[in-house]
Amino acid sequence: MQEIEITRIEPRSSRFRFELKEFWQHRELLYFLTWRDVKIRYKQTAIGVIWAVLQPILTTAIFTVLFGRFSGFDTGSVPYTVFALSGLMIWLYVHNALTVASNSFVSNTNLVTKVYFPRLIVPIAAVLAGLFDLLFSFLVLIVVMAYYKVIPGTKIVLVPVFIVLSLLLASALGVLFSALNVRFRDIKFALPFLLQVWMIASPIIYPTSILSDKWKTVFALNPLTGLLDGLRSALFGTEFDWRVIGVSCVSLLVLMIVSLFIFRWMEDDFADLI
Repeated sequence: MQEIEITRIEPRSSRFRFELKEFWQHRELLYFLTWRDVKIRYKQTAIGVIWAVLQPILTTAIFTVLFGRFSGFDTGSVPYTVFALSGLMIWLYVHNALTVASNSFVSNTNLVTKVYFPRLIVPIAAVLAGLFDLLFSFLVLIVVMAYYKVIPGTKIVLVPVFIVLSLLLASALGVLFSALNVRFRDIKFALPFLLQVWMIASPIIYPTSILSDKWKTVFALNPLTGLLDGLRSALFGTEFDWRVIGVSCVSLLVLMIVSLFIFRWMEDDFADLI
């Protein structure tokens, strides 16, 4: 007699228990949703993936004219165009990944309400899909650095560390806002404004050197500050400000923990609220 495998779905004993094993068992679904989001991103667009190249180039060109020439930010030996592009590529990735992830449950209503799987997969897939844009932006940065003859040193081996940190930052915020957007539909209106404020509060188009030591520490509470500062030091061979990087990493860790707890606290109601 053939044995029948039975999957029993029961309430968790704790809302704050994270099923990493279950998440791993559904890794194929994560791959499928990520690849689907990549294809949807450029489906029915006239120039396809070229958008991933044009966006950082055009944005950098505008900021170079406005701030590189008229504001005169001191970026040391690094040309302002290269400096701005290195920050914008991370910002555009986090911005786009967070925007898509925040709406991931609303745009996957049929999947969430009819099939059981770890809900965390949905926003994470949206964040992973954005890595393709980041890859194209990074290739553009390499070309621009070569044009301006900016030669990286041995510190460039630490670049992947800050790329991973940007992935974790986008994931933490994507998970948080995806959950909040299910219950509070005001999020889709508030998020664009919050992103604008966040961009101004982050050293994307200006260096942290314009800040005093006291304000550097305050700005480092924004995880993006230490992330960008560390990435630029790795790319351009300048000294790492480990205090700023350390404060931002601790802030990122707190953000990740808070995001996961809020997500787990709210996810049982997703199917009913969507």
